[in-house]
Amino acid sequence: MKFLAKYNRLLFAFFVNIILLSPVFAQVDTKPLDKYFVQALTDWQVPGMAVAIVKDGEIIFAKGYGVLEEGKNNKVDAHSMFAIASNTKAFVSASLAHLVWEEKISWDDKVVSHLPYFELYDAYSTHETTLRDILSHRVGLGTFSGDVIWYKSEDTAEEVIKRVKFVPQKYSYRAGFGYSNLMYITSGEVIKSVTGMPWDEFVERHFFAPLEMTRSVTSVSDLADLKNVASPHKTIDGKITPIPYAIWDNSGAAGGIISSVEDLSKWMILQMNSGINGADTLFSPKVQVDMWTPHNNYKVSLASQKNMPSKHFSGYGLGWGLSDYQGKKIVNHSGGYDGMYSRVTLIPDEKLGIVVLTNSMTGITTPITMKAIDVILGSGDRDWSTEALPRAKKFADYKKERVAKRVAAREPDTKPTLSLETYTGDYYDPMYGDAKVLIEDGHLVLDFARAPQLKSDLSHWHYNSFKLEWREVHAWFAFGTAQFVLNNNNEVTGIEFDVPNDDIFFDEIHFKKKN
Repeated sequence: MKFLAKYNRLLFAFFVNIILLSPVFAQVDTKPLDKYFVQALTDWQVPGMAVAIVKDGEIIFAKGYGVLEEGKNNKVDAHSMFAIASNTKAFVSASLAHLVWEEKISWDDKVVSHLPYFELYDAYSTHETTLRDILSHRVGLGTFSGDVIWYKSEDTAEEVIKRVKFVPQKYSYRAGFGYSNLMYITSGEVIKSVTGMPWDEFVERHFFAPLEMTRSVTSVSDLADLKNVASPHKTIDGKITPIPYAIWDNSGAAGGIISSVEDLSKWMILQMNSGINGADTLFSPKVQVDMWTPHNNYKVSLASQKNMPSKHFSGYGLGWGLSDYQGKKIVNHSGGYDGMYSRVTLIPDEKLGIVVLTNSMTGITTPITMKAIDVILGSGDRDWSTEALPRAKKFADYKKERVAKRVAAREPDTKPTLSLETYTGDYYDPMYGDAKVLIEDGHLVLDFARAPQLKSDLSHWHYNSFKLEWREVHAWFAFGTAQFVLNNNNEVTGIEFDVPNDDIFFDEIHFKKKN
């Protein structure tokens, strides 16, 4: 009996130790992060931010910092809603993964088998492009190329896709990485073709509902009756300024979801569980392997190697970026919306996930994420935020210098070659569509037919170039000029643009005058 009692005590002690040492019950000290996040918010001049961390299937940290809108007192919390932009892409790839798991489609299906109107720059690429190709940014288009087609446009997703054939080829087919929002718009329409329901309805039904993501929507129009919603911001003349939400409905499959860190924690847990949600399978572990396998690799630059010496590869799977950190696989994605940046990062081996949502256009999300990883895993004590700030300032200075260079090149005391009436008329570009130049109150006005929010007054800059005086504030660009092109007979034949920015490329538009 004494032996049995002793045996039972030893057995009990054994199981207690197992429980205490189990990752599920391991206590993680997140206090150092709280102080760090507060300081970073101030250093980066971010109005508001929310951060959540999941570990071993549990939410171990979820908190808001700052305010929903600059100049107001409403505080950010874990339920505050932010635009997550391109983090939407993982939901779209997961939706297609669900259909692959159900054997309704294959990753290797040709896009034209679902969307007969889909066309790229040549017949071969059009015919051969598969779902894998459009999800991994390897169709040969340049990064962000063609985004000017959909940006603030009233065109539908299908109408946008029908213009893709005019977007210029940047790389050899399947031989380069060109991040393409257009291909994710296409992916959303594939979901609609296969299931008969729009991509957003499919995501709501198959992910939001079963995961109880009650603070997640797919369109700005869904925010009207909701509270605790963050406002987008842009720095204008050195001042952090709230700006209106931009409607991304036609590009929603590329970046339309608006959510909270609490909801996205549930999404990260699903990812770490390989698509299994309790007794339900939302996508299978097998198809997740496909999503987390590099389909398109790109170099780790010397600057990246210097900043992160343990990083050995970078690539893109299906809806996720892939890399490594200190010997551990990193699965992540960033998001850039008008006035809001975000980041979702997973370390599957550690069952660790981190989401950062902000209402500003700064680089704070990466240092916040990396600091959280180091603290949770005990992998270092770098001050990622302090290190990143000078790089951010250098890039901001570059953008200012880019505009200053153009201002310095202006020739003063010049006049237009022709009368204002001569510049008026209808213009057309095959990729973009129609525009009209007219006279209002004695000055020229440029009216983009399908994007009235881009309407701009034209003030004379020099010679036949006019400054674009946008009637609305735009997050990605401000300064810009439009040059009227003349032929040898002094007749206006078209318009060329110079709008320096890194996202919406007006120089891809080459308007020709129709009359």
